[in-house]
Amino acid sequence: MHSTLNRRQFLSVSALTLTAAGLAGCSTTTTKTTSFVRPTSAAVTAAEAKRRSTGTVVQRALTAEPVTLDLGGKTAKTWAYRGASAAQPLRGNVGDTLKVAFTNDLPDPTSVHWHGLALRNDMDGVPSLTQDAVKPGGSFDYEFTLPASGTFWFHPHVGTQQDRGLYAPLIIDDPNEKGDYDKEWVIVLDDWLDGVTATPDEVMKQLGQGMMDHDSGGHGDMEMGPMRMGNTLMGATSPLLGGDAGDVYYPLYLINGKPANDPQTFAAKPGERIRLRIINAGGDTAFRFGVTEHEMTITHSDGFPVKPLKAESLVLGMGERYDAIITAGDGAFAVIAEALGKQNQAHAVLRTGLGSAPAKDVKLPQQKTPATADILKATSSVALPKRAVDRTLSLELTGGMEKYDWAINGKRMNMDKPMRDALGIVEGERVALEFKNSTTMWHPMHLHGHTYQHPGGGPRKDTSIVVPGTTLRVEFDADNPGRWLSHCHNVYHGEAGMMTTIAYQVN
Repeated sequence: MHSTLNRRQFLSVSALTLTAAGLAGCSTTTTKTTSFVRPTSAAVTAAEAKRRSTGTVVQRALTAEPVTLDLGGKTAKTWAYRGASAAQPLRGNVGDTLKVAFTNDLPDPTSVHWHGLALRNDMDGVPSLTQDAVKPGGSFDYEFTLPASGTFWFHPHVGTQQDRGLYAPLIIDDPNEKGDYDKEWVIVLDDWLDGVTATPDEVMKQLGQGMMDHDSGGHGDMEMGPMRMGNTLMGATSPLLGGDAGDVYYPLYLINGKPANDPQTFAAKPGERIRLRIINAGGDTAFRFGVTEHEMTITHSDGFPVKPLKAESLVLGMGERYDAIITAGDGAFAVIAEALGKQNQAHAVLRTGLGSAPAKDVKLPQQKTPATADILKATSSVALPKRAVDRTLSLELTGGMEKYDWAINGKRMNMDKPMRDALGIVEGERVALEFKNSTTMWHPMHLHGHTYQHPGGGPRKDTSIVVPGTTLRVEFDADNPGRWLSHCHNVYHGEAGMMTTIAYQVN
């Protein structure tokens, strides 16, 4: 696979170990002819002042700490947040000021990134780029205006920490929104291995050793389905993802922190309309999501409204969020997140009446093609106004499994020097991003600090699946000064170097 190798290969025991992303302070390098807006600059403060404010302050305390979880009978030592979790979102109204007093009780430095928010640059939570990492025993006060309503989430931006229990939803409400639903269910999907088979850092070390061709042994034959080689998954393929489905073997898949043998149950009444806010917090897994015997109406993608679309199921890459409405039937129904290409799934239960709980291995129907972002359309209220593109940035996705050298434009990000290969833009420009996938793996590409629009009136998003051999061209308005990452939201691809910085130039 990737380059000249295929997925019928396994990890060499030779050593090329990738270290965690550098955690140095916010020192940067620039060219002799270009200077860039700093996170602490007046332009960042001015952009924050333009955001609509309600005057209400929402204060929360958040602590990152070691914990021990019971995952359906499996005991897992991991890291998680106190003050928020998959089942305990942070919440506020658009225009409120969110103040989060963050404390790091972990043995390693960490940060908090507010995924999908066009917030002020110095609060984006990327060490070495927008802030210093929060040292063990240290603290940091995050304070920013909640810029738009929608379904968002937060997680660290240090190494592979996001593939532990360090994540939670952030729900931003609009009091003026006329929601045609009776109940709401926030659903967080996750793939899990931490404390069960390995730590994410151990997995990164294995992957960083690269692949050797031992095809003659017949390991990972795709006709036999995916096979585990250490913590690497061989032969995981999905036509929906254009081929290879993922790199990492996960023993568990979770909905709101609970595995299939101990599922969460959501209670409702027959006929009630339920708003589902679905978040893929996984590290290496795309999910096909649906509720048995229910049709969904998709209403939002990455927090922004889309023209309502009916679907039997939908596909979420890591970092993506979708909102959908279902009308609850009478009985007990399986809520399923199928791990694409990995022959396993997460499972929860929607219960509105009597009857046995559905079996944990019940499957979603296969008759209809799942909904994906490319068939959605933005509503007129959030569509970008038409104008000429001032600047096009080409981001070619490169690398592969042989050397585990995932990169953008052939350059692997060094987080000690995140401005070294920064791509410059100017405030006020209409910018086009062209994600060209030259690898044989799909990548969920994420842009910090902005939302872009898919072509042809497509949805407004901040994270999009780019399948092999394709180019996705999106557009955004450069209206949020600062220094912003764009990267693959596969935790291990990003940590290997598939990241770049898009930075505002000083006029």
